[in-house]
Amino acid sequence: MKVRNQIKLTAIIMSCLLILVSCSEKPIFEGEYEWELQEFSAVNQDNEKVSRDDLIGEAWLANFVFTQCTTVCQPMTANMAKLQQKLNEEKVKFNIISFSVDPERDKPEILKEYGDRYEADYSTWNFLTGYSEDEIKMIAKNFKTLAEREEGTDQFIHSTKIFLINGEGKIVKGYNGIDVPYDEIINDMKSLNKALF
Repeated sequence: MKVRNQIKLTAIIMSCLLILVSCSEKPIFEGEYEWELQEFSAVNQDNEKVSRDDLIGEAWLANFVFTQCTTVCQPMTANMAKLQQKLNEEKVKFNIISFSVDPERDKPEILKEYGDRYEADYSTWNFLTGYSEDEIKMIAKNFKTLAEREEGTDQFIHSTKIFLINGEGKIVKGYNGIDVPYDEIINDMKSLNKALF
């Protein structure tokens, strides 16, 4: 009887230790890249200044769009609106940045109208402009992608990815912005946030 009680007690102690260890471990995040994002300065849809330094200290998402886009930008922005809603439902701490690749036409008020069409919640989602075409090309280069005017048209060539940036300002992962892996993004954001806080 004594031996059986000792075995039970040992099993209980081992279970408690396993629970404590698993609770104290931070979730593992598997990044794909480690690209440094250089400083940038922009204005958002409300003509407020936004810079890279404003986003240091927490994980955030970024993509590239423009309001006069006739192809991928509309579905991408609709998908980002859905992702914002899902992140809110999951109570994940996050920010979204949509860089306009057409700063000449995409003035703050135009971006505001565009965001309103998708019911964007501007408390966590900023549409950026206020830089030159050369500057957005340099920003895009940080993401190893293009932001180039398509020759002979008023359209631009740009990435359709959603990028994940960690709290240190490093671009660490990219996701399909058309066929969005919502659960993967949410889990990655949760993992990065737990690692930060």
